[in-house]
Formats: sequence, structure tokens, C-alpha cells
Amino acid sequence: MASDSSFDVVSKVDRQEVDNALNQAAKEISQRYDFKGVGASIAWSGDMIVMLANSEERVKAVLDVFQTKLVKRGISLKAIDTGEPKASGKEYRLEATLRQGLSSENAKAISKLVRDEGPKGVKATITGDEVRVSSKSRNDLQAVIALLKEADLDVALQFVNYR
Repeated sequence: MASDSSFDVVSKVDRQEVDNALNQAAKEISQRYDFKGVGASIAWSGDMIVMLANSEERVKAVLDVFQTKLVKRGISLKAIDTGEPKASGKEYRLEATLRQGLSSENAKAISKLVRDEGPKGVKATITGDEVRVSSKSRNDLQAVIALLKEADLDVALQFVNYR
């Protein structure tokens, strides 16, 4: 078993990169002409990202600016859970949260996908909020990574600890 190669499938987001994207979005919102006088803002509120504006369209535009900055920094939009804009007083509020870790359903779906469609001799084991994939052949592991990248899962995946 010592000759087995393996890697971990995880779903983690670099909070610093998200913070950088948020700061860039806040700077752009403060400078753009179409956001003047609409009270548009974006900021952290604990572990949530809160976007504010005086209309539903403007708060969605703030979200669009933020999503553009995330994509430019290489963060998958699947890692952000966004709700619907809610009116609170005279302004609209939109809250977004970061998804960290694989849920048990997603881990089971990944494990099942590897078992059913992956190369023979590849094993997938669920440990906490990650999935360890192991095989004797590194080429099989590369095939599994390609398979998981093509799969339409509703979670952002990263592949770490490849050895």
C-alpha cells in the first residue's frame, strides 16, 4: 500500500483573495458614476458579505461588480451563496456567504462518481469535509481529476496533497 498515490478533493476558499476582491469592488463602486447618490456599498459583516443600495437593480449591479472581481482573482462563483435582495427601510440589502468544506451529500456524490465512472482500481474515501482519492497509477488519478473538473457539481473543488 505504500506505493499508492493519492490526492484530496476539498472545497476551500482563500479568504484573503475574497477580501481583496471585495476591496477592489468597494473601490470601483465608490468611483463609478452610475453608483453616485444611490448609497451603494459592499462590506464584511462577520462572515457574511453585505451589499446595500437604494434599489433592487443597483444592489444586483453591486453583486455583479463583486462577482467580476472574484472571477478575475480565480475564485469560483460556486463558492459564494447569494440570497435575494430584501428591502429594509429605504434601501435594499443583499447578503452573500462563503461556502467552505464539502457537505456530506457532495462528498457522497463525488465518491459515487469516482466509483462509477472513474478508472478501475481507484478508491475514494470520505474523511470529514474532504474526499481522499487513491490509486496505484498516477495516470488514473489524473483521469479522476479531469472527470471531476468536467462533472457539473454545485460546489467549487480544489485538488490538494497530490503525492
